Amino acid sequence: MANIREIQSRMKSIRDTMKITNAMYMISSTKLRKAKRNLEGTEEYFFTLQDMIGNIARNMAETESIYFDPRREKPEEERVRGLVVVTADKGLAGAYNHNVLKLAQEHIASHPACKLFVVGEIGRHFFALRNIPVAEQFRYTAQNPSLHRARVISEVILEQFQSGELDEVYIIYTGMKNSITTETYAKQLLPLVKDEESGAGEDRGEELVFQPDSSAVLKNIVPDWVMGYVYGALVESFCSEQNARMMAMEAANKNASAMIHDLSIEYNRLRQAAITQEITEVIAGAKAQKRKKKINAGRS
Repeated sequence: MANIREIQSRMKSIRDTMKITNAMYMISSTKLRKAKRNLEGTEEYFFTLQDMIGNIARNMAETESIYFDPRREKPEEERVRGLVVVTADKGLAGAYNHNVLKLAQEHIASHPACKLFVVGEIGRHFFALRNIPVAEQFRYTAQNPSLHRARVISEVILEQFQSGELDEVYIIYTGMKNSITTETYAKQLLPLVKDEESGAGEDRGEELVFQPDSSAVLKNIVPDWVMGYVYGALVESFCSEQNARMMAMEAANKNASAMIHDLSIEYNRLRQAAITQEITEVIAGAKAQKRKKKINAGRS
């Protein structure tokens, strides 16, 4: 059993830790509010692009384009899959990073010919420790998602897809299902699919006119669509990370409070036992002195 001094030391250590977790909770709360504003600001743009790509795909069923080419002539084992894996730069965010990396590992296991494009230091360290090569690491992106950083990522994957280095591209990220629930997704960015996966809306009988032609339109709009999807994924991931860290810090604070409560009870019990023992020793000493005086009085 721990003594009083050890319990006091543990309680002090827990309280010091709680100061850190409380500070992290407040910081994540502030970042989450900002991230949600960015997320709300990007959703309309993101869904409009989705709908536009769907409309274009439905109106150019016979048009051939590299962006819709599934490259079926390549055997499955030779197809190179690009994985854009969005993680955080820091831990202490519950299962946020674990879920993304677990899904990435599943893709690598099922399709060994993968090229990794990693966002976030956690992902970089994870794959480095396992000697899994990373084609490109996008630094300073996880904590500061912006259109510029999304454009850099999209240009890299588009260039490699157009040159044939990549046959398909997926992005693995965490999205916000609602204000408190998140989910990890693996979405195919390229090639685009002409059916339900290519857009969000139903066929409304619209007929589009392409100027100068459909290939030129696709050449201009697909890079913007890919960039928009990547930017949306980065913002959603950042929002999900802050939400996960807030929940993790809140759970840590609750556990710390419970530990301090239990330690306080144990501390008071030991302190009471020590006081009782001291009182007992004083009484025993007083009685011994009283007996000694009686013995001395009898002898005299």
